[in-house]
Formats: sequence, C-alpha cells, structure tokens
Amino acid sequence: MASGTSEPEPEEAGHREPADGPPPQTGSPGQPPPDQAPPAARSTGPEQPSAAGAGEVDELRRRLAALESATPQPGQKHRLRTSGAVVLIILAAVLSLLSVIAVWTSDIVGNTDRYVQTVAPLASNPDVQDAVTGRVTTAVLDQIDVKGLVKQLSDAAAQRGVPPQAAGLINGLSGPITSGLTDLVSTTVHQFVSSSAFETLWVDANRAGHAAMTKALTGQGGGAVSLNNNQVTVDIGPIVARVKDQLVSSGFGAAAKIPNVHTDIVVFASKDIGKVKGYFRLLEIIGNWLPVITVLIAAAGVFLAANRRRALVGAALGVAAAMLLTGIVLTVFRSFYLDHLPPGASQAAAGAVYDALIRFMRASVRSVGALAVITALGAFLIGPSRVAVALRTACRRGVGAVREVLTSHGMGLGPVGGFVHRFKRWIGAAILLVAAVVLFTWSYPSAAVVTWIAVAVLAAFAVREFLDAAPETGSVHTPAPGSGSTPL
Repeated sequence: MASGTSEPEPEEAGHREPADGPPPQTGSPGQPPPDQAPPAARSTGPEQPSAAGAGEVDELRRRLAALESATPQPGQKHRLRTSGAVVLIILAAVLSLLSVIAVWTSDIVGNTDRYVQTVAPLASNPDVQDAVTGRVTTAVLDQIDVKGLVKQLSDAAAQRGVPPQAAGLINGLSGPITSGLTDLVSTTVHQFVSSSAFETLWVDANRAGHAAMTKALTGQGGGAVSLNNNQVTVDIGPIVARVKDQLVSSGFGAAAKIPNVHTDIVVFASKDIGKVKGYFRLLEIIGNWLPVITVLIAAAGVFLAANRRRALVGAALGVAAAMLLTGIVLTVFRSFYLDHLPPGASQAAAGAVYDALIRFMRASVRSVGALAVITALGAFLIGPSRVAVALRTACRRGVGAVREVLTSHGMGLGPVGGFVHRFKRWIGAAILLVAAVVLFTWSYPSAAVVTWIAVAVLAAFAVREFLDAAPETGSVHTPAPGSGSTPL
C-alpha cells in the first residue's frame, strides 16, 4: 500500500476472537489446551507450600511470638524505668530525714567544740538559772543541821547566863532560822548563777564532761554527765562547792562543814533510753557518710527516670516533705520528752535544754528544706510549661532591653559577647558548680545562706544573659534598581 504498511494476512484475520470472547489458545499442535491440562501441571496461582514447609513456618511464628513476649516492649521498658526511679527517689527522701539526724548526732557526740557552742547559751537562760538555783539551794540546806544550830544557840545562851525562858524561846526559832537560811543560801546561789563566773564554770564543766555525754548516748566514757536508772543526768556538785565557798566568805561559818556533794539535774528520762542509746550509736557510726549516700541514690533515681527534669522536681519535693515531717517530729517529741521527766523537775529548764540541743538540727532541717524547694522551683522553671516559658521570655527580654540601651550609649561587648555566646552552656554549668562547692563547703549553712546563694546564682545567670551577644554575621544588602551592584 502507499502508506508503506502491510495489511494482515486473511487467515490471521479470520482467527481473531471478539474482544469480549475467550482468550486465544496457545501452545503447539497436538497439546491440550491449558484448561484441559493435567492437574499436576495446571497453574492455580502462587505456589503452595508443602506440609513440611507449613510446619517450619508455624515453628518460626511460634519462636517469633516467644521472642516478642520475652523482649520488653517500649511501653513496658518505660514503666520499669519509672518504677525504679520512683523507688530510688522515695528511698532518698527517707534517707534525707535520717541524714539530718545522723549529722546532728555526729556533731553533738563527736565534736566537743560544737557541743560546747550548743550548750553555752544555757548558762544565761533564766529558766536554767532558776532550776540550778533551786537544786543547789536544796542540796546545801540538806547538808545543814538547822536543829543542831538552834541547839548550839540555846546552849550558848544558857552558858552566858541568859534566863531559861529566853533559852526556851531560842529553841522555838527553828522555823524562822530555816526560812532565813533558805533566803540566804538562795540569794547567794542566785548571785553566783547570774555571774560571769557561773558561765565560765558552766562552759568548763560541759567541755570536761563531753566524754560523759558520749557515754550517755553511746555507752562509752564517763564524767559529769552520766546515764543511771534510764536517766541522763548532769552533776552540779562543782557549783555546790563554789556556793559553799561564797557562804563561808560571807560569814556563814557553818557552811564550811558542808561535805563534797554530788547532786544531779535530770536532763532526760525514759524507760526506752537503752534503745535510744543504740540508735544514737548507729547514727554516730554512719555520721557524715549518709548524706553522700543519699545524694547518690537521688542522682541515680533522676538518671534512671525517663523524664529526668520531672524526676528532679519529684526528688526535691520529696526531700522537702521529709524535712517538713522532721520538723513536725521534733515538735511532737518535745512534748514526749517533757512528759517523761521525773516529778519535781523543771519543765521550763528541760524545755530550754531540749531547744538548745536541737537548735542546730532545726537549722539543718530549714536549710535542707530551702535547698530542696529552690531546686524544685529551678527544675520547674527550665521546663516547657507556659508559666516557665513566659518567665524565661520576660527575663530574657528585660536583660536584652538593658543591653540594647547600654549599647546605644556606646558600650560595646567586643569579643566577650561572642565568647559568652559560644560557651553559654558551659558557663551556666560552671555557675552551678561554684554554687554547689560554696554550699557544701560552708560550715553549717542556714536557710538564709541557701537563699542568698540562690540569689547569687540568679544574678550570675542574668549577667551571663547580658553578656550573651551573637557575633554579627552581616546583613543582606539589596541593591537599588539600576545601581549595578550585587548583594554580598
């Protein structure tokens, strides 16, 4: 044909089937069509596995299911980490309570200067002075034979020729003489107790008797403070000796016959004092190691947690709650301590002694609690909450506004701004490290010290933010139309 294409052969055109008819048959002559092929050779789709293959597939599926059940899933692993972190954080909170008591015990029992510093103010406490005055006055009067003195006066009057009626009147002066002696001795004792000499004697006696306090709390040592009949007592015999000397120097010669007296003031009494001794001994042994162990356990709990910032907040709040509980226990135990004093003991003086002994423990509770609250607040403020983000943004804008104002007046940061911007995180870590070193090397920091350290840290971070200036990278200059210049 003119088109250059050939028409199909007539016989090929005659063999075509309509489009909607059955497909054309293929194959060589003499072979049956595919639909009439033997069953073994007939194709029915994908090749089916044999019985042995099906068994292997089932075995593989069973093993895969076993591995999946043995391997922790992501959710299960997350729950395990969270549970472990919660256990460690709770343990750290409980140990923080014991740590404060352990440090206090170690200071009171093992540090003489600390103990003397604790009890020295009691010498000027009015309740303690009144209690010592009453106890020493009773001890002195118990050694004076008032009836013997009255008889001596009556015999002396009779020898001087005093009428028998007058001598008989003298025998009836036992009551007034006893009252007068009581006033004399009480006044003398109170004058001594109110003097600086008593403060010196009190400090010296407590320093010398510190080993005996160790005995009272740990069962070791001996001296002016002792443990007898489930009572912790303080021997005030040296005070009686000084009062006797003052009575003699005041003209009361009969006081010279007073023997050496060893009388005690009960500091604490309880039928469970033996158990208390064991607890104090245990706390003294662990001493300052327990706080270190507590910090390590808390750090392990925070590190194990999936969300470490939230774990840090939880750990800090747990320690704060433990300190609050400690303060409540100290207040409740004060009433228990006063209720177990022997009859006749001065509760006011005993309360003053208790308050003095736990004064530094209360200070430690407040400082640790303040540190925990500040830590929890800091961990919250670095989080993604709206309040935290808003506060950080406001502070950053405020510091930036101050920097822009000063920069507009000619103050330039120079290379300092670029250096701070480059090492900003390292500088922040250094600020926190310095604050931690100052806090942990401070001798008995108070809550005020902890607060001021926190304020100093905030000020340092503000300075860091002020000095943080990214180096200028230049600006893109768009040329004016027809200027012929190109952007840099």
